[in-house]
Amino acid sequence: QVQLVESGGGLVQAGASLRLSCAASVGTFNRHAMAWFRQAPGKDREFVASISWSGRVTEYRDSVKGRFTISRNNAKNTVDLQMNSLEPEDTAVYYCACDLSRSWIGHPPTTSSEFDSWGQGTQVTVSS
Repeated sequence: QVQLVESGGGLVQAGASLRLSCAASVGTFNRHAMAWFRQAPGKDREFVASISWSGRVTEYRDSVKGRFTISRNNAKNTVDLQMNSLEPEDTAVYYCACDLSRSWIGHPPTTSSEFDSWGQGTQVTVSS
């Protein structure tokens, strides 16, 4: 079992930046793919970005490419999401996720069913 704790959400204006961070309490953190998902009110949870165990491979949903950057620090057991040029459509609760059941997967997953550990979420609100 792993505990994932997100931080860094808040209320910002369109065009601003935020950096989300997720701290993981698991000794095997450096073996597992990590990801960020989000869920807006009345909508399904959707994939935002994922990163391989090594940090060398990343995936993004199309609407955030060029604006968001996912990164990880395996020495600190953290994964971050740098969000620039935020838009009102980015408003959602953002969740950190870990593919705890698999190790050293070369390409990070992009679907929620492939992640088995989730944080409680952090709210991001972007005003126009």
